[in-house]
Amino acid sequence: MVDAVLLDLSGVLYSGSRAVPGAAEAVARLRGAGLGLRFVTNSTRTPRRGLLAKLAGMGIELEEGELFTPARAALDWLEARGLTAHLLIHPDLEEDFTDLPEGGRGRAVVLGDAGEAFTYARLNAAFRELAGGADFLALAANRSFMDADGALSMDAGAFVAALEYASGVEAEVLGKPAPGFFGAALDSLGTAPERAVMVGDDAEADVAGALNAGLRHAVLVRTGKYCDGDETRFDPEPSVTLSDIGAAADWILDRAGA
Repeated sequence: MVDAVLLDLSGVLYSGSRAVPGAAEAVARLRGAGLGLRFVTNSTRTPRRGLLAKLAGMGIELEEGELFTPARAALDWLEARGLTAHLLIHPDLEEDFTDLPEGGRGRAVVLGDAGEAFTYARLNAAFRELAGGADFLALAANRSFMDADGALSMDAGAFVAALEYASGVEAEVLGKPAPGFFGAALDSLGTAPERAVMVGDDAEADVAGALNAGLRHAVLVRTGKYCDGDETRFDPEPSVTLSDIGAAADWILDRAGA
């Protein structure tokens, strides 16, 4: 039986500033069928407030607790350990970290997709923190993403790898494909992984990540960053590859309650 769905945002519900055709209707149909929904994103350029507003503007209304972001996971991680953050993130995301207390027991470098803020000076400052004993948190380690201009752009993964190589410190990845990220979303629903489906456009982080985390199914959609052949590029392979979120909703609803 399938009774919960995890949905990626960028590339699945929207690309750049435009909604994927039929996205709002597909989400409404999944809700209407009584399926539990959680929205799981590796986006680290836009703050939580901005993501909720963007979706609302596309006709997709979310409750606060339905959205799972790496920034929220990082805050929980830091607070649980009493650490302060050295941030190497996009300036727009800094508002999600304003409530983090200062004067903790130690430091952790927090790296996200900083965009144009990835300068040598900022990377080197983060390296020096790591060389001095700081922990290393990667909000995500994706290779690329579909940018607002409709072309692929480098994501944070290459910068994570650079700092790992220079410092010898391995990053703890908090977003997809970390099993704990999927697990936290499912725990909030009270749903076991074998009763859940993930829908994403990233065959590595979304699909293989979800299946490795124990989810019953993972659907790859041919929107967003999808490229021909992605369905056979990573292991495990998708449960199915479909045209878009509308087709994914049809496929899931055919299996809901079964």
